Parts: sequence; C-alpha cells; structure tokens
Amino acid sequence: MHSKNTKRQKWSLLAGLVIFLLVLAACSGGQAGTTPPAEESVEEAAQPTEEAIEATEEEGAGEPAGAEEPAPPEEPTPAEEEAAAEEEAPAEEEMAPTPVANTENSLTMWVYDDGRIGVLTELGQQFEAEYGIPVIVEAVDLGEISNQILLGAGTGTGPDMAIIPHDNLGPLVENGAVAPVDLSDKANEYLPNAIDGFTYNGELYGLPLAVENIGFFRNTEMVPEAPTTWDEVFTIGQELVDSGEAEIAAAFPDLTYNIYPVYTSYGGYIFGRDAEGNFTPDDIGMNSEGFIEGMTWVQTMIENGLASENVDWEAAHVLFETGRAPFIFTGPWAINRFKTAGVPYAISAFPAAEEGGEPGYPFLGVQGIVFNANSSDLLLAQTFAMETIATQEGMQAIFDAEPRPSAWQSIFEAANDPDTIGFNEAGINADPMPSIPAMGFVWDAWVNAGTLVATGEMSPADALQNAVDQIQAQIAESQ
Repeated sequence: MHSKNTKRQKWSLLAGLVIFLLVLAACSGGQAGTTPPAEESVEEAAQPTEEAIEATEEEGAGEPAGAEEPAPPEEPTPAEEEAAAEEEAPAEEEMAPTPVANTENSLTMWVYDDGRIGVLTELGQQFEAEYGIPVIVEAVDLGEISNQILLGAGTGTGPDMAIIPHDNLGPLVENGAVAPVDLSDKANEYLPNAIDGFTYNGELYGLPLAVENIGFFRNTEMVPEAPTTWDEVFTIGQELVDSGEAEIAAAFPDLTYNIYPVYTSYGGYIFGRDAEGNFTPDDIGMNSEGFIEGMTWVQTMIENGLASENVDWEAAHVLFETGRAPFIFTGPWAINRFKTAGVPYAISAFPAAEEGGEPGYPFLGVQGIVFNANSSDLLLAQTFAMETIATQEGMQAIFDAEPRPSAWQSIFEAANDPDTIGFNEAGINADPMPSIPAMGFVWDAWVNAGTLVATGEMSPADALQNAVDQIQAQIAESQ
C-alpha cells in the first residue's frame, strides 16, 4: 500500500512539474519577444501524456490534494482587441490630422456704422471657410467701442478688432490698447494720406478702409459755374441776395470743422508737425495770421447779411435744400437729403484765398480697423484683415456695399459718379485731422471763438488768441 501511494505521488509530481515547465517556457518566450505558441498547442502540452494517465489509473491514482487544473487562456474582450489593434497600427495612421471646424475660438469685430455689417459678415464667412475661425460682426456705439478697448487694455477684454475714425486713435495708442500693423508691400496699394491718418508717432496702427471729406456744394440753377476764390463767393452771394433769389449766400453748418477749408486757404492750421512729421501740441496755429484772415472772411460774410450769425447745422442744410442759400460746406452724409429735396447741386473743390492760389483743403477723415493689443487672438485678427479685407476683392466688396471713397488707391481713382468725383476733387490735398490727445481740447475753444466773432463780441484775432490760451492751459493741466 505504501509502495502504491509513493508511486502515485511521483506520477502526480511529475505531471505537475511538466505543466509548470511548459507554462513557464511559454511565458518566458513571449517576454523575450518570440512568437508564443498557438492557444490549442499550449492546452495540449499542458495535459499529462496518455501513458501517464493510464499508469495513474492502473495505480488507482487520483488528483493530489490541493492540485488545480490549469485554467485555459482567457479570450480577449472586444475592448482589449480594439486596444491591441490600435497599438499595432502604424505610427503614420495614429498621427494623421483630422480637419475639423474650430468651435472654441472666434473673432469679434465691432463697427459703429451698421451699413458695413452685411459685407463684413460675408468676408468673415470666407475666412471661416478657409481657416475654420468664425468672425462675429456687431454694431456698437462709437463711444462704447473706444471705452471698452481702453478698459480692456489691462484685462484683455473687448473686441479683437474694431472700425474707428482715425481721430479716435491717439488715446488708444497712448494707453497701449491697440497694436501696430505691418502692411508690408500692401502699403503701396493705399492712398498715402489714408496711411498718414492711422500713423501715430511714426508707426501704423490701423488698416484703412475709406476716406471721407467735405465738399463745396452749390445750387447749379443759381450758380452754374464753380467760383474759384472766396471773394467771388462773396460777390455772387451778394448779387443773389440783393436780387431776392436767395436769403443768404452761404450756409455755415458750423464755424469749425465744416469751415476749415476757409482757414487753410489762407494758410491757417490747427497743429504743426515736428521733424518726424507727427502732429505736435507745441505748435498751435489757430492764432496764426492765416487763421485770423480766414475768420475775418467769415466775419465779413456775417456782418453783410450773407451768412447767419445763428450758426446751426440743421438750419444750414434746410436753407440749402430749400433753395434759399446757393452754397453750403458739407459732406457725403447730406447727399440723400439733398436728392430727396430735389435741389440741383454739384460738388467742387474749395475756392482759394486769391486768384491762382492753392484751394482750401478740408480735414480728411479715415476709417479703418484697429486691433486690440490685449486680445489673445491678435495674430488671427490681423490675419483675417490682411488676407481677406486688404485685397482688391475685399476692398471692392466693401466699396460696393457702401460707396464711400475707398482708401485703396485703384478703387479710389476708378470712381466715376459725379458726387464721388466732386468729393475727391475737394479732398485732393485733404489733411488728416490730428489724432493726438490734445485735439480733444480744441473743439470747445474753437466753437467759443467762432461764437464770439459771429455775435460781434470779439475780433477774430482776440477770439482766436483766447482759444489758444484755453487749449494750452488744458494741455498743461493734462501733463
């Protein structure tokens, strides 16, 4: 009995040892990088030989206490099969990019004139189709645009870009709120004075879109040919008033912005420029001889009843559109109301101070795109503007949607309607309105000087000197 038990134990130990060695060999082979045997071969190798089984049965051998049959290899789950397949896929397939639309980032553009929202939205859709970045165009009040960009200078809030008139530029640059723009070769496509408008301290801070200036309007039934000097304007107006054909000679919407060509024709100016060509508050020209002469002409018109001493923007336009004034100084914003009124008009260059002299020139307003210097998407915003807007096609689309004189030179020169040609002639030498912060101190002082002259309370020289003193005092307080 003892001999049989010993023999059975030896066979059991032998079978277990064989199984252990086979499993160990299979595992070691897989870890060494060899190809493991097929699952069926492992199962078969793991079983005792038939001779061993028969011998065991002959001896009446059973399973030793505590011995377990080795578990069959587990079938991999579908998730494991998928993971294994991904591991075995070539690296090129793993890294292949999948083009998807950018749903997290978008660009925001604010405009203060909703006439361009449609075309800018279409240009934004073109950009999105190419780059996957949506462009949201919103109408926002001009004052709010500047305030929000300034407030966002330290927080990174506000729009990515915005359309502003260039004369709002100074405070934004001084506070680091807008970023410089590099037009590279495209700068040659723009009107030089449009580039000048958005240039501050020798650096460009905006992408120009359109230029704007006032023109010299006349009633063509009353004045068939455009006068060339201010004395001629006085004479023609006097004849029309004396004959009862007109109530006054010239309608003055104000004695500042709209009448500026009178002052410039005599050599007047607001701010001079420094050696680098930048406007400087150190040179105020409102008390210069030319400015005083221009204001004296205005005074003479009022004293002779050829212009009203009650200067009012709306009243001046009504006088012209009702045929009671043959001349008015105004801009493209008045076109629709004059056409609706049916008044016959033409636009021409401003007269000169004397025969053969240089015509007076108006302020040039430049509208353009500025870029929030603190935007996290600054480069994307500038890419949109440069690649989609600053092109012949983009600028033409903007002009077609709202035909203001384009800042793009070829489009500007191709204009052929009478109104645009007239404004272009009037603004051929237009000078960008100074965008330095000191310009903010000019308007009230200038308006006050005009009122004092129109009402006869001060001479032009005294009123303008008073204005300069007021401006200089405010500049000093601000420093």
